[in-house]
Parts: sequence; C-alpha cells; structure tokens
Amino acid sequence: MDVHPDLEPIAFLLGRWEGAGVVGYPTIESANFGQEIVFGHNGKPFLTYTSRTWLLDDEGAKVRPLATESGFWRIQPERQLEVCIAHPTGIVEIYLGEVVFHKIELRTDLVARTDTAKDYSAGHRMYGLVNGNLMYAYDMAAMGHPLQSHTSAELKKVADFTPDE
Repeated sequence: MDVHPDLEPIAFLLGRWEGAGVVGYPTIESANFGQEIVFGHNGKPFLTYTSRTWLLDDEGAKVRPLATESGFWRIQPERQLEVCIAHPTGIVEIYLGEVVFHKIELRTDLVARTDTAKDYSAGHRMYGLVNGNLMYAYDMAAMGHPLQSHTSAELKKVADFTPDE
C-alpha cells in the first residue's frame, strides 16, 4: 500500500522504533525507561500511533510497565500538524504543531481529564530524526508544577512500515 501523498512531511516516522530514555519529574524519582513506538498507516491521510514504556533496572532489563498511549497524527496544509493522543489513565490531549524537515514540535491545544485522572494541564513535545534515530523530548505541566522536562529518549528503527489492517 502506498503512503497517502499528504503524509510526505511525516512519512519518516513510519515503522517500529525501540530504545531507551530518562524519566523524571518533581513528583517522581528519576529513572531509565525502555520504549517502543509504532507509527502505522492504512492508506488514509493520517498516521496511527502507539507508545509503550517500561521501567528498566541498572542492567537495562525490564522491571515493570510504565505509561502507554495511542492516537492519530494528521498533517495539515503548510506542514502544520494535529495530533490526538489518549491515555488509559483518563487523559486525552490534542496537540498542534509543525514539521520542519525532520523536526516536529507540538504543544497541547486542549487537555481533557476524567474525574479520576491525575492533574495534568499541558504538554510540549519535540521529535527529530538525528543520524537515522528518532530523538524526542517531552515537557509537561502536572500536579501543580509548571511546564518542565519529563522524558527524553533515543529510539532506533527496528522494523519498517507495514500497513494497518
């Protein structure tokens, strides 16, 4: 299946990426984590997105699951981007941003939370392709703290794009 032509600016994301990063925030202890991100495509003008993370021990072995999220990435005219992400913890985010070559910058436009979700009010994400690896940094505002660093990681492509069913 061919990639929808509108997706050309973000087609570099397609595939399965794996790697490791660092997580920290004033409300949690800093730690290393592993991650898998999958960007898929079904022929329509959007990418599907899933991310899974897990805590790593000092030797790099998986200890336990951490966060998971899924959503859709939609490119708009003039390389603008709309991203919808849902979390099983009762949070839904809508990000707006833009693509400049192989760099993506996104900021939350809307955050919705269920009554039982933790306090979370804003996010800022940057993704970039550097020497063939997907690098990203994620800042968040949560639990009464202002927007600040939360996670960053370097992921290697481990599988090329395969069409979604």
